[in-house]
Amino acid sequence: MAIVEVRALLRRCALPLLAVLVSAGVWMSATGAAGVPSPLPPAVVLAVAVASGYAVLVARVRRWPLFAAAAVGWLVLAAWPVPAAASLLAGLRLRGRRRTVAYLAGAVLVTAVGVLVGVAAGGERRLTMATPGNVLALFAWLVLLPLVIGLWTRARRDTVGALRDRAERLEREQVARAEQARAEERARIAREMHDVVAHRVSLMVVHAGALEVTSADSATVEAASLIRSTGRQALTDLREVLGVLRGPAGTVPPPGLSEVDVLIQESRTAGLRVERRDEGPCRPLPATVGRTVHRVVREALTNVRKHAPDAETTVSLRYLSGGVEVGVRNGPAIGGTALPGAGLGLIGLRERVELLGGRLTAGPYDRGFLVRALIPIEEPE
Repeated sequence: MAIVEVRALLRRCALPLLAVLVSAGVWMSATGAAGVPSPLPPAVVLAVAVASGYAVLVARVRRWPLFAAAAVGWLVLAAWPVPAAASLLAGLRLRGRRRTVAYLAGAVLVTAVGVLVGVAAGGERRLTMATPGNVLALFAWLVLLPLVIGLWTRARRDTVGALRDRAERLEREQVARAEQARAEERARIAREMHDVVAHRVSLMVVHAGALEVTSADSATVEAASLIRSTGRQALTDLREVLGVLRGPAGTVPPPGLSEVDVLIQESRTAGLRVERRDEGPCRPLPATVGRTVHRVVREALTNVRKHAPDAETTVSLRYLSGGVEVGVRNGPAIGGTALPGAGLGLIGLRERVELLGGRLTAGPYDRGFLVRALIPIEEPE
């Protein structure tokens, strides 16, 4: 955070600081402290120095005052700080090859006029501005070098900005894919809830209707009638809320615990080395729990086929007193491929397990990868 604040402060103070340095440099150059002394009165030198600093200060919104100050400062005072600042600004701000070429052409023209001024002035001015060697050296140091530095800085800044935009776009896409995975898993859960609950409530309505017809007790008949009407209303409300999520495949019974062996056999056929281990007394599981176990095994085996197809894999199922624990663990890949963390497929899976009150963990384990889900089972009253 401190680095960002320092960068922001430097960005705000860059132009004012450069303006002060340019003004001081023009004054030192014209007085002979860092350049060729000028015979002009100090008031004129001070005016040119202040104007040069002001041109730098407003360069963020208007560039031509700095270019004009660079030409005047070089031709009148042979002051080198302003041309250097103007070249740096041209590299940073001028977009397009035509504008850069136009700036170089203007710099060549000012340099040529400066040669004529140096010949006419004679003395040190002629030595500095009209000697071929000095002309080429000064043009390289005051025009070309700052221009190249500005172009390189701008290109680096544009590249960093593009990479930052790309990273932000990829992050947004990742979040969108995760949200899509959650939405799709919730839609599947809602369809399954619709099927299971509708089936159970329908049975309740049928039995309540039969009880209403066959019972001789008036209180029982009244209670059965209430149960039947309430069940029908519940079915109507359920269809209104969740029925829109039913897809064409909603009528097909979803796979459950009995299909886990089929998944293992399919994985073996595909080349995986998979074994199954069961612990604890085997007992029937509720349909929703069985389907969740099936989904955990299927997603984990899919990830093994993707990322470690040559690793030994174990599918374990532990029957606990208050629930069931399913785990899929694979060893390290023989080829040395690094195992990645949980992907989008595990996001929806975790959502499904947590809706049942369970907990799912996934991550590296003993140089391999482990997916484990603990799902509670409510005991019938």
